[in-house]
Amino acid sequence: MTVLDHTSVDDSLSTAMREGSMAEHEAAEHSSFMTELMGGKLVEQAYADYLLRYRGVYDALETAIRSRLDDPAVAAVHDTALERLAAIDADLDHWSPGGPRTTDSAATTAYRERLESVAAWGPALVAHHYTRYLGDLSGGQAIGRILDRTYELGGVGIAFYDFAEIPKPKPYKDAYRARLDGLVLSAEDKLRVVDEVKVAFRLNQAVFTELGQSIDGYRR
Repeated sequence: MTVLDHTSVDDSLSTAMREGSMAEHEAAEHSSFMTELMGGKLVEQAYADYLLRYRGVYDALETAIRSRLDDPAVAAVHDTALERLAAIDADLDHWSPGGPRTTDSAATTAYRERLESVAAWGPALVAHHYTRYLGDLSGGQAIGRILDRTYELGGVGIAFYDFAEIPKPKPYKDAYRARLDGLVLSAEDKLRVVDEVKVAFRLNQAVFTELGQSIDGYRR
């Protein structure tokens, strides 16, 4: 039996994706930028710059997903209720009214290029879809609540975390994982998907690292 970190190819795909990328997931979560942002120690431009970077990521991800709906793996997870681009634009109208909608970011460019380079193989796109959207429906919900409270937003400027068509995230996530587990993949392909989830978390960590390089200028 081939073993990959905390998991094996005998696990369900969703379990392999979660457990096989645990170290990368935890590394991406623990960034000084997010810690200080959640603590209310950064100016509003810091979060605007965060949104600008992820606007580029979601633009590339959602474009790639729509281009591959003929792939059974992509079709299994695609749901317009998950799409975040319009929500990010709405939030930018609050955090940076009249500001730009693109930014010069090496981390975002690398993320976009990776999405474009793997788009030919549907399961690789699914790895990125899973990493972003299930994260948004999980820890992202807590981030939205903390931002709302810390910056006294009154519910404004956090549309990114509002999934109006998904009122109950847990059953949705359970159904999503069940669809992942229903995909027919070889053991080799399953390991390729887990490897791509790891790549996705590293790309997210690179975004946080890049933002952290400007943290002194973001502090209140």
